Amino acid sequence: MSRIIVIEDDVAILRGLKDSLEYESYEVYTATDGEQGYRLIQEHCPDLIVLDLMIPRMDGYELCRKVRSEGIATPILMLTARSEEMDRVHGLDIGADDYVTKPFSVPELLARIRAILRRAQSPTALPENLRFDDVIVDFTCFDVKKAEQVLKLSRKEFGVLRLLAARAGQVVTRNELLDEVWGHESYPTTRTVDNHIASLRAKLEDDPSEPRHLITVHGVGYKLVIEA
Repeated sequence: MSRIIVIEDDVAILRGLKDSLEYESYEVYTATDGEQGYRLIQEHCPDLIVLDLMIPRMDGYELCRKVRSEGIATPILMLTARSEEMDRVHGLDIGADDYVTKPFSVPELLARIRAILRRAQSPTALPENLRFDDVIVDFTCFDVKKAEQVLKLSRKEFGVLRLLAARAGQVVTRNELLDEVWGHESYPTTRTVDNHIASLRAKLEDDPSEPRHLITVHGVGYKLVIEA
């Protein structure tokens, strides 16, 4: 049984979500503010966090940043009444996996939750570390070094690299990267995947203009070649 924490200060919405999720046989814990939600996350190690942005005592943005900074990789589905694109983009950039804008359809929300949990429980074995040339990546601690120099990668860059490492030597399409790493159909575009690959090459390849490990398969996607 998947464990879900819902953090929402609107009591009516919170009650409705709890009832709907429990009807679907999820184990549900609820909180009405960010501090209470943070404590529940620490206590119950959820499989998914449903997080409203506009909550008291640590808003959704701050709580999301906090759990990601502590290395907690639990998927986060954000709920927001804001419709502006930049608000949604900001939530995704700081670590959310998906979002739903209020007012939302409960069946759609449940479908998104099922999709997130399927991705999180994918049978593809995600590696805990990766080594090639003078690069050492620890995916569990979000650490990366090249020639003993500590590098900074965004969470999405780690996600792209980890999926490529899980399928090393195999082609991963741009759409697969979008589905698995971003988990969102309307944002971003495949160009965003290309930009993240370019950024990874700049950080990890000896010569980014002639990559030996992060290889483009034209018209399809990318693959990671460890031996080159």
